[in-house]
Amino acid sequence: MSVLKEVSITPEPRPAELPMNIWIDDADSAVDVIDAMALSPFATGTQPWSRTTELERVRADAPLAPATGTLVRVAKEDDGRESRLIRGEGWTLRIVRYRNRSALVSVTAVDEELARSVIEEAVKDAREPVPETDHVEMGFWWQGQHGARRSGKPITAVPWAGIGGNYARSLRGPLDRLMALTPADVRGRLVLLHGPPGTGKTTLLRTLAREWRSWCQVDCVLDPERLFNSPGYLMEVAVGSDSEDEGGKKWRLLVLEDCDELIRAGAKEVTGQGLSRLLNLTDGLLGHGRDVLVAITTNESLSRLHPAVVRPGRCLTQLEVGPLPHDEAVAWLGTAEGVPASGATLAELFALREGVGEPHAEPESIGLYL
Repeated sequence: MSVLKEVSITPEPRPAELPMNIWIDDADSAVDVIDAMALSPFATGTQPWSRTTELERVRADAPLAPATGTLVRVAKEDDGRESRLIRGEGWTLRIVRYRNRSALVSVTAVDEELARSVIEEAVKDAREPVPETDHVEMGFWWQGQHGARRSGKPITAVPWAGIGGNYARSLRGPLDRLMALTPADVRGRLVLLHGPPGTGKTTLLRTLAREWRSWCQVDCVLDPERLFNSPGYLMEVAVGSDSEDEGGKKWRLLVLEDCDELIRAGAKEVTGQGLSRLLNLTDGLLGHGRDVLVAITTNESLSRLHPAVVRPGRCLTQLEVGPLPHDEAVAWLGTAEGVPASGATLAELFALREGVGEPHAEPESIGLYL
């Protein structure tokens, strides 16, 4: 039988703008109580400023707390989650740590500067570095129930020197220049990779994220059809607050995969304002003064794309990523057996090498080579 209790939380001494009561029963846990206590100063108005950050790869010995402050509550659960509440002069800090080494840190404070300084001190040096050998941090955007959401994740990314041989010799020069690009070299805001499936376009973008990591943050938009049909979502992703890091503000590269409907000829009639907003982001008022690039992959041939997308000056680069010619495919595989005279895509070559299918069949791991 559920027992309902009313609990009143008394805020810090200061006139309350919004009285706060909570009701708890036997379905609630100690973690829920900490959540309520953390929200109370914000809800009542005694600490009207709030900041929250999510962390990955948190060091086991990271305190996730400022040097000052009093620990007032700790709750641990069997699933490895631990919640702590710390109070200081004019601020309240809530830390939730998870078994997978991620954490959620939120602070309320009497003013914006105090909230910023408390959370910065709490998370300073808390994360283990991403291994330089094969990982890079990439962001993922999507439109959630309560607005735009972004999550940063480490992804595997091989250096350009390690994958250059997977692409036709005719592409090496343009790709070498693209990988070595710096902000001073940016001419045009659109990176367009087109060609059939399985040729390595996604792998190129992962490697580009690694090669540009010192000056550019790469973010993948998971629902591009919503991005350009929702002005609010677009503004949040493209023109929202810049992330801060030790190296200062970075450029951003927004990755839109398989956007055939958005950029093919006749797209404006099909997608409405989507194409216009894309063009405005890359070469219009929306993108003016913003350090934002857009990378698009498509399976369409260049001749089927909207002429406004590929007009001179808009593209930083436009590359057809096609199959390896027969001689290069044979050299890659080490044998001519099974290689069609017309050549083979990267996915087909991996399928031949691993013995999981014939050329032109899609192996189960094809997603790794798109």
